[in-house]
Amino acid sequence: MIVAETERLVLRRFTPEDAEENYRIYTDPDNMRFMGRRPDSVEFERHHLRLHIANYYGRHDFGLWAVVLKEGGRLIGRCGLIYQQIEGAQEVEVSYLIDKHYWGRGLATEAAREVAGLGFEKYGLTRLVAVINPENVASVRVAEKIGMKYERDVDFKEFGKVSLYAKARETAAAGK
Repeated sequence: MIVAETERLVLRRFTPEDAEENYRIYTDPDNMRFMGRRPDSVEFERHHLRLHIANYYGRHDFGLWAVVLKEGGRLIGRCGLIYQQIEGAQEVEVSYLIDKHYWGRGLATEAAREVAGLGFEKYGLTRLVAVINPENVASVRVAEKIGMKYERDVDFKEFGKVSLYAKARETAAAGK
């Protein structure tokens, strides 16, 4: 199911059939340098996708979505909204990952901008965050390009100290 389209991308819900492409992306060391644990197998990734579909799409109508190039229809990553516990508070993160073969083209920014807009406009969220390793300069640039500002350093899961970027929903009253 298509969630949104941008100039060059289609954002759609993942299906278990995406496991092989995700496995390819998620097992590349360059892609995963700042991202955490890699899947053990295509079947593990298929199982993870099924859980994500049930836990996010079924409960919240959002989650991580497949990022697909309009030209050629190739799945090149993921971008979406996920709940995170950050220092005792529940936040919604704009999370993005694009395959290294497509870096430097503005695709992560294009996807993240669309996802942030959906978070505020469609889902009525009042605040979005991004949790970023400060050494991941490209990811920091994406967060800044979509209007997020550095807020503070936080301890986050197994990642240790990371930078928290945030953006609040703009309201009509803010412009007055």
